[in-house]
Amino acid sequence: MKFFLDTADVSEIRALAETGLIDGVTTNPSLIAKSGRRMAEVIAEICAITPGPVSAEVTATDFETMLREGQYLRSIAANVAVKVPLTEAGLRVCRALANDGTKVNVTLCFSATQALLAAKAGAAFISPFVGRLDDIGQDGMQLIADTAQIYRNYGFATEVLVASVRHPVHVLQAAKLGAHVATMPAATIRAMFKHPLTDRGLDAFLADWAKTGQSIL
Repeated sequence: MKFFLDTADVSEIRALAETGLIDGVTTNPSLIAKSGRRMAEVIAEICAITPGPVSAEVTATDFETMLREGQYLRSIAANVAVKVPLTEAGLRVCRALANDGTKVNVTLCFSATQALLAAKAGAAFISPFVGRLDDIGQDGMQLIADTAQIYRNYGFATEVLVASVRHPVHVLQAAKLGAHVATMPAATIRAMFKHPLTDRGLDAFLADWAKTGQSIL
């Protein structure tokens, strides 16, 4: 499974990229707004840090403007994946950009039938939002299971990019279902490092080592 970092915080991206665990980055207008910087500048810097796909989202809603925005965003760097909403206009843009060889991430997916449409439109990634479905009492992971099965049934190349990930259990469940990618904030990735038995075991090893009075170096 690939891990994408869901942020526009360049310092966070740089720090976690050094672990070798980050395969790409996803951004959205809200994350860019939090950065307080110009979108093109932020996207260019992120693309220079990671060679993997960097999702940059359009902000228009009509086909013509959305297409122009997508064409501009893909010109920023070779590894930009243009993110479009799962609307009729968005899928028209997806098809147009995909036909030109651009990777497209179709976002705000909340049903398996929407995911099927995105795959047929040539999306490189589909972003089902599991956390937001959980918030309204639906089973976000069932959407992942249904989408993964449909894609396997018909051999779609579209990758299931699990979004709105709230905690490590979402990552575990998505990996078991065969999702290709999970995108998550830095805090969720760091939470995956943690286990109380790891901490307890390390403390015991260090305490025993200290009693020997030795030093490796």
